[in-house]
Amino acid sequence: MVHQCVSEDIWFRTMLDIDVGAPPLPEEEVRLEFMRRYAEDSGKRLAALQNKDEVWWECETTFFDVRRSRAWVMTRRMTHTAHHRGQQLALLRMLGRKEHSNYGPTADTGGLMQDHAPTIYSYQNLEALFEGEAAGGRKAKLPGPGVKPVTERPDKRR
Repeated sequence: MVHQCVSEDIWFRTMLDIDVGAPPLPEEEVRLEFMRRYAEDSGKRLAALQNKDEVWWECETTFFDVRRSRAWVMTRRMTHTAHHRGQQLALLRMLGRKEHSNYGPTADTGGLMQDHAPTIYSYQNLEALFEGEAAGGRKAKLPGPGVKPVTERPDKRR
């Protein structure tokens, strides 16, 4: 979370000229406080972005050592964050952790989309997340993979 929070703060301040006026890291670096800091800053960034017009998005800004449109920088920011999310999910899976939905169904929420597996998020909203995590974790229950293979190419020899 340190890298995610610091990186996002730097990108928004230096490349998109959006400063939320808060330090990127929580005063106490523990899981729940990272979540609170990230949620608060993300909400402020979203509000600032909602007020930007098309011309603002098309204007160029400095992206490290090159010039790019703000729309390009934002797309790059989202893919950078998605890359880190993928890394974290892969590491958690290697550790044997069950995974809630992030973009749609997972093996642990019932399998594949085409098999009508549900999307099950850990928590329904931010209030439930903070309350549940403060109580030690009250994530939504996961049904497991279901009866069909969780791959589009099941090994038919098994």
